[in-house]
Amino acid sequence: MCFHNSMSADAMSLKKRFSAELVEPENFQPIFHENAFQHRPRPVITGDNPKLIQNFVWGLIPSWTKTEVSAKEIQEYTPNAKSETVFEKPSFRGVIKSKRCLVPSTGFFEWQEYKGKKYPYFIFLKDQEIFSLAGIWDSWKNPVSGEIVNSFSILTTDANPLMARIHNSKKRMPLILPKEGEGAWIDPELKEEKDIRELFQIFPEEKMDAYTISKLITSRKYNSNVREVTTKFPYPELNEDELFFGL
Repeated sequence: MCFHNSMSADAMSLKKRFSAELVEPENFQPIFHENAFQHRPRPVITGDNPKLIQNFVWGLIPSWTKTEVSAKEIQEYTPNAKSETVFEKPSFRGVIKSKRCLVPSTGFFEWQEYKGKKYPYFIFLKDQEIFSLAGIWDSWKNPVSGEIVNSFSILTTDANPLMARIHNSKKRMPLILPKEGEGAWIDPELKEEKDIRELFQIFPEEKMDAYTISKLITSRKYNSNVREVTTKFPYPELNEDELFFGL
């Protein structure tokens, strides 16, 4: 699933790309690698405030969650929402029709299994430095502290042929929105299930690219949130021509 992401563009590029202002520009930091289970705030854009880039926590906490303990438990299961079941699952069905968001990204990470080992890849778009993943969000009020926590999940879909070769164990990928479809995704007037489902399109592989990276991304000794995490790194044991084009 989509648990590892990058949003490494600078603040000016992000603002220009979405014609929106950052809610806390003084605190903005590029994200070279983040793990969904760190549950850190990251930039999102909602239909309620399309001209504002806000910071929401990755891992959706439904508004109906009763306790802080429950909120933390639920977050472990909500970094992603399957597009096939998003209208059915209790955590998601209440917000898919009214609380959709754009999750800006410069790339994401997945692992390929080959001869019993896993190899990390960085995946990105050929013609867009910053693109949008389809998200849903909700607001939860901590009953003890009174703090309002805004959080989100990223929708996933079946993999296109490129992603099926890379993520060959699960064959899933994030729901990437075409640039021309971003406005429709966060349009508050779009409420019918059939109309929303029409936006669940698998992004074409010919517009994407990928390469292997080092295992810095899974290091416990070093910080993986550094530019070097997205640097191309070859593995001699991989025959990339066979793996990429021969399957």
